[in-house]
Amino acid sequence: MASTDREIDTPAAPHDNDEVAQHAVLNEKAMDADLDKENQITPDGGEPTLSEKTSLRHVAENLPLSAWLVAVVELCERFTYYGMSGLFQNYVQRPRDGSKGRGALGMDHQGATGLTTFFQFWCYVTPIIGAIVADQYLGKYKTIVLFCFVYIVGLLVLVCTSIPTALDHGSGIGGFIVAILIIGLGTGGIKSNVAPLIADQYKRKKMAITTTKKGERVVIDPSLTIQRIYMIFYGCINLGSLSLLATPYMELYIDFWPAYLLCLCMFMIGTLVIVLGRKFYVVRPPQGSIITDAFRALWIMIKNRNMDAPKPSWQNEHNGMSAVNWDDHFIDELKRALVACRVFAFYPIYWVVYGQFSGNFVTQAGQMEGHGIPNDLMQNFDPISVLVFIPILEIAVYPLMRRMKIPFPPITRIALGFIVASLAMMYAAIVQHLIYSAGPCYGKPLCAASEVDGAAQGNRVHIAIQTPAYMFIGMSEIFASVSGLEYAYTKAPPSMKSFVQSMYLLTNAFGSALAEALTPAAFDPAIMWMFTGLACASFSCGLIFYTIFRHLNAKEDDMNALDADDDIPDEAEERRKSKE
Repeated sequence: MASTDREIDTPAAPHDNDEVAQHAVLNEKAMDADLDKENQITPDGGEPTLSEKTSLRHVAENLPLSAWLVAVVELCERFTYYGMSGLFQNYVQRPRDGSKGRGALGMDHQGATGLTTFFQFWCYVTPIIGAIVADQYLGKYKTIVLFCFVYIVGLLVLVCTSIPTALDHGSGIGGFIVAILIIGLGTGGIKSNVAPLIADQYKRKKMAITTTKKGERVVIDPSLTIQRIYMIFYGCINLGSLSLLATPYMELYIDFWPAYLLCLCMFMIGTLVIVLGRKFYVVRPPQGSIITDAFRALWIMIKNRNMDAPKPSWQNEHNGMSAVNWDDHFIDELKRALVACRVFAFYPIYWVVYGQFSGNFVTQAGQMEGHGIPNDLMQNFDPISVLVFIPILEIAVYPLMRRMKIPFPPITRIALGFIVASLAMMYAAIVQHLIYSAGPCYGKPLCAASEVDGAAQGNRVHIAIQTPAYMFIGMSEIFASVSGLEYAYTKAPPSMKSFVQSMYLLTNAFGSALAEALTPAAFDPAIMWMFTGLACASFSCGLIFYTIFRHLNAKEDDMNALDADDDIPDEAEERRKSKE
């Protein structure tokens, strides 16, 4: 038996060793192949490997022509919005007799602050209407065109009722209220759609390798391009808002109605650009009952206390059948959109702070010596600071941070925006204290002791001292507001871009509602403490916001990648397919 065992074992051993050796060679070749694949240089246009994503510098692409056309439209709309609304405080607050400077309705400080704050509130509620019309019925482009004409009607009412003859016949207050209601509807319909429309013009969804003219291999990062798009978009917003360099002087030396007429003419130019440039735009078709489906899915989530309950797979497992007309991916997208809405929950405090520059800051400037500068002209230092700092950040600071591998994701930027805004409020409180400490009226600015030729003058503080407050507001916008626009677009499902954008804009309406509640504190000397309270609230919100949401920074790329495989064809592609 022993010899038999040896006869069996002896020839078997070499055979087994050969198999082991063969498997080892094959495994080694497979590992070498995988290593070669990982180390292989990806050709230009190809998707980078994990190591290339980590080691190569990430860059943004240039904007397509159609994106610039959308930016021009937004520039014209913002020229109109800020050029007219920047005059509303004086138009409503001051009487027509000129005793406190040029005015029209004479409703005093609290009345003016209440009406202008309501206008801001209304302008940021109406985007929901524009979003539903766009996402469910007409699409973004057609919705923008429709609401442009609504906007024009409101501007015509404002111009006609601000003419001296119309004011003499008592149409001022009624005409103003009707005008702001119509204009608010128009601007809301445009705002919820123009921001996602400009980002729709950029089609790349996945990262790609490219080689620069200097021979450097870099990664084209769509998220950085979207960030650049919204930086430029916001730059155009602030370039348009420089209309306040012209309209306050028209108000001061001519009247309100020519300033409003200028705004109407500029808006008509923007309307022509959107209409005549139709063939250049990437236009996404509406997705039918998408908003209704979203609300149905939310109700199912609430009813079942489960975020995955609306998924057809969950429905099939628990109910035995799928009673919904969407897929699992739609629910994943909706959950991502809800993350964005949670982030937006802190924004109302920021918008209360931001809204001060077009209301109470204007009144504060009127309490100082103007030296020939209209009090509502000082608002221009906000957009000027934005236009100065955006190129510095986009050309120098952000690229340097990327080269040094220093991340600066949206959540961090938003938190920093809140903190910088708090500095603006603290500075405004200090300026208000300086006003109360100066003569001739001290704690009661514009008193009878300051009148010269029947017109009240400000206390002996130079109006230019207010400039840093506007600059802090401008810097905070770049971090908080631009990042909010970017977050609203990148975290929204492709079929709900306008709706999620409207949710972001709605936070501005809540901010205006909070500001409306603070209107009773808009009097001397309480307003100084209101500024102080807002500074503390904004700073605290920035810290709390970062503490709660900083974990989302690590998930940024994964959430953005959900759009990579989505394919929503534009109208031109739809027409091509229908012809085929």
